[in-house]
Amino acid sequence: MITASIFSNDKDKLIIPPLSTFYDKVAQPMAWTILRLAVGGMLVIEGLPKIMAPFAQVGFVEKLGFYPGWLWSPTLAVMQVLGGLLIALGLFTRPAALANGVMLAITLYFHMANPYGDAFLTQAGIDALKAGSDFFTPQAMARLADSGHVFLHQVQSKAELASLFWTGGAFLFAAFGGGYLSLDQLLFKKQF
Repeated sequence: MITASIFSNDKDKLIIPPLSTFYDKVAQPMAWTILRLAVGGMLVIEGLPKIMAPFAQVGFVEKLGFYPGWLWSPTLAVMQVLGGLLIALGLFTRPAALANGVMLAITLYFHMANPYGDAFLTQAGIDALKAGSDFFTPQAMARLADSGHVFLHQVQSKAELASLFWTGGAFLFAAFGGGYLSLDQLLFKKQF
């Protein structure tokens, strides 16, 4: 099934030439397939709650400028789940990855343009926290001691970095296709 490497492993250009066959036949197919499963699987996992509540994202998509939200919210859910399955299987990989890459790039833009802010608590909340209120667990007290500033910045950073990683992964498959062990290659004997 594996006929050609996506990346060249010319023996003459490797420090350890005998590894060329290992890279071509084992390492690259395994790494490419695992990454494709991770990108597609993440999209499915993130999309399943949206399928269960297809209109839950109406306000979000309209805030991004996609009207009518009642149309785009379920479209987003289907695109994530169906596109994620197609990417994971390596079937129609390039178009599915391109559509989801664009969606993920918009998500990345949203996270960068709409940060979570600098604080969870107002001064009254900080005073209640310091007074030992029963409203807060010990973990919440530790996280919110600075009004949640550090925690919110960690969440913001994680949202941006995760979006950047998944956007890059989707665009990688849009550019190179499903590659090794993909249904595109198995069914069509070529890349889509």
